[in-house]
Amino acid sequence: MDDLDRLVDKLDLEAKARLATGATVWRTAAEPAIGLEPMATSDGPAGVRGEGWDERRTSLSLPSATALAATWDESLARSMGELLADEARRKGVHVVLAPTLNLHRSPLGGRHFECYSEDPLLTGRIGAAMIVGIQSRGVAATAKHYVANDSETDRLTLEARVDERTLREVYLAPFEAAVRAGVWVVMSAYNGVNGPTMSENPLLAEPLKGEWGFDGVVVSDWGAVRSTVASARAAQDLAMPGPGSPWGAALVAAVRAGEVPESAIDDKVRRLLRLAARVGALPATTATTGRAATTATTATAPAPPTASSRDRALLRRVVAASTVLLRNEGGLLPLDPSTLTRIAVIGPNAARPRIQGGGSAGVYPEAPVTPLDGLRTALYGRAEIHHATGVHLDGPPAPLDIATARNPRTGEPGLLVRLLDAAGAEIHAEHRLSGRLPEPGGPIDDAAAVEISALLPGAEGSWDVAAAGWGRLHLTVDGRTVIDETVPRHTDDPATVHLAPPYRTLRLDLVPADLAPADLTPADLATNSAADPTIDRHADHMADRPAAPAADPARRRHVEVVLRRELVPGGGRACVLAAAPAPLDAAAAMAAAVEVARASDVAVVVVGTTEQAEGEGVDRESLALPGAQDALVSAVAAVNPATIVVVNSGGPVAMPWREEVAAVLVGWLPGEEGGNGLADVLLGRSEPGGRLPTTWADRALTSTTPRDGVLDYAEGPHIGYRGWLREQEPPAYWFGHGLGYTSWAYEELWAPERVVPDRPVRVHVRVRNTGPRPGREVVQVYLSRPHDGDRWLAGFAAVTAEPGERAEVVVELPARAFQHWAGAWCTAEGEVRVRAGRSAADLPLEALMTVSYG
Repeated sequence: MDDLDRLVDKLDLEAKARLATGATVWRTAAEPAIGLEPMATSDGPAGVRGEGWDERRTSLSLPSATALAATWDESLARSMGELLADEARRKGVHVVLAPTLNLHRSPLGGRHFECYSEDPLLTGRIGAAMIVGIQSRGVAATAKHYVANDSETDRLTLEARVDERTLREVYLAPFEAAVRAGVWVVMSAYNGVNGPTMSENPLLAEPLKGEWGFDGVVVSDWGAVRSTVASARAAQDLAMPGPGSPWGAALVAAVRAGEVPESAIDDKVRRLLRLAARVGALPATTATTGRAATTATTATAPAPPTASSRDRALLRRVVAASTVLLRNEGGLLPLDPSTLTRIAVIGPNAARPRIQGGGSAGVYPEAPVTPLDGLRTALYGRAEIHHATGVHLDGPPAPLDIATARNPRTGEPGLLVRLLDAAGAEIHAEHRLSGRLPEPGGPIDDAAAVEISALLPGAEGSWDVAAAGWGRLHLTVDGRTVIDETVPRHTDDPATVHLAPPYRTLRLDLVPADLAPADLTPADLATNSAADPTIDRHADHMADRPAAPAADPARRRHVEVVLRRELVPGGGRACVLAAAPAPLDAAAAMAAAVEVARASDVAVVVVGTTEQAEGEGVDRESLALPGAQDALVSAVAAVNPATIVVVNSGGPVAMPWREEVAAVLVGWLPGEEGGNGLADVLLGRSEPGGRLPTTWADRALTSTTPRDGVLDYAEGPHIGYRGWLREQEPPAYWFGHGLGYTSWAYEELWAPERVVPDRPVRVHVRVRNTGPRPGREVVQVYLSRPHDGDRWLAGFAAVTAEPGERAEVVVELPARAFQHWAGAWCTAEGEVRVRAGRSAADLPLEALMTVSYG
């Protein structure tokens, strides 16, 4: 009997059942009798938010998972893992709910940004490196969402129907890599696979805990445990969130009734205690071995109090390393700053980019840098920067914030939030910085309503005003009721209920009231340009909006907006108060952008998706950019041949204008250093090091819509580039594509003529830098069977070289690359074709190998 067994023996059934359910939304239960402390969890794929949602507690915002995979760089992935762990320790978090190892089965998947790639090998290698980085600091990583949770439509209830070979070779492969990397937590998904929902699925036992030997904790996705007996008899260990769940007292009753063996509960608790020992929430035991025992001692080491300049420099480096140069006609990039006098920065995402995907993965960044700000800083004193939005994207106005609102009680930038009892009396009040409140603070369980109020200084003319929340919404503008509606909850999806309630929006003509001088605070006397979030207050030229009028120092004009949202059972707590000036006439905005582009040396057009078009809980309807962004690009390119398009999205978008422009960059959702990293790339301070982790095309080959509750993975293993290899027309850009700022010649491939099954194989590739700059090349190696149109990524490695220099890289191909699943892993004898090159389609070198047991 080891130490963990002795601790389990000290607990009665009620105590064990209590440990198997969360104590709160984000914490596990403590057990003082054995020295067990609670463990805090936090979402974390692109930043560690910590427990709860509060914009006053900021976090570093990292590049999205797609961006990290685009680096094809395991060392950077490990560094990002270490940074996540440092953030976690800074916030008192023991378990980071990352990485997401689901695949880009379809480009329509709404949560593309949170997953790495369409390829299981690339996903597994980047994910494993992230896991090693996180756990090297004594913080647990979580491989999620096990398994086949690859789209959002009906994600809570759909059954993914996947044949066994495809499941093993494609969708389970990244999770197997995570277990080999030593991951401490695996999260079971909402969906079912070939029948049972994943919290009850036999796949939790085999292959996860049996064949692969996973000795950690299987935690449910939040609310994914929906039964008592079936899930408890399965290899599900921890039901989150708590304290209410189908386990608890019901689990105790099921054990006593003989429906669930107590030994199954013992195993769950033993795994929880092992995890606690690894992350420092339980005194060290002899039951933690290897890396787990070593790193567990680091969990109590103090973390730096704040993010450092070194952390931000790392984020900036990853932005450049992940940026993919798809097209560079005439070598326009990199730009030479000495030749630039006037640059147009155009597009809706130039001044308001999407730096993160949102949903459960969202964080509150401390100091995000926009593309406009990044270029302005980089070229300060050297070139004029002229900005025009060009188009307005449909959607609700932005939530009020410190730039657009004032607290009516204190006059400070921000908003007043009050909790009210059933009689309307105030029971709590606080100052907040944002009108988007997933979790208002204070004694919320005692409240009957939440009220958000704000002054809009200088608001006048046509404005869009919006409120969001479930239950009754009552919105007044200067005391006049404009919305009084009960919004029924129409979904059980927690991401929608708690984070994305529906908006009610209307357009109003605002006539501001006056504040007398005696009523003014110092904050009120600030310039009223802050009232308009669309005004670029630093640009040298504002093409599409007149300057705001100067403030009268003796009198301040304002509009007061007040939202009251009643709290209803099952409706969550989220509420939003939003307002912004109505957009300008579409034709005028487009014309202004065209004129700015016409008068500039270079036009940088930043286009992208919106949270409504690409986000958690909903899949995309098409790959088209929202609004009139395609027309904007074409119009700018028609008047300026030096047009560079930067795509700000988490996944592929259609680009019908790609042959019309000089250069195209994919900047992904880049995190808070996105603007600085982009400027580094555009001006040649850094090479765009990214290679596509997913094929980019104008259409999707696979659907994300279940039929009668079933999503049939009928395409088998042929997703992404493997699917496109079977099509008559090629995609726009293949998996693995990316140009960089130099050129490469592939000169020689050496591979052994004979391969012994079940052993790794090393191939050698010699390349030469034929361009004018030092560079990095990602050498990709693919395997196929002769006379078979299919091929699959078998290995990759990066090489750097100076201009004219040759370099040789060794690429190791794991034994699994030669195997297929037929009830067990099998290696077929015979010829295998090995190809090497720059993408799934650009493979100039090839050789034949023979697999033979003899």
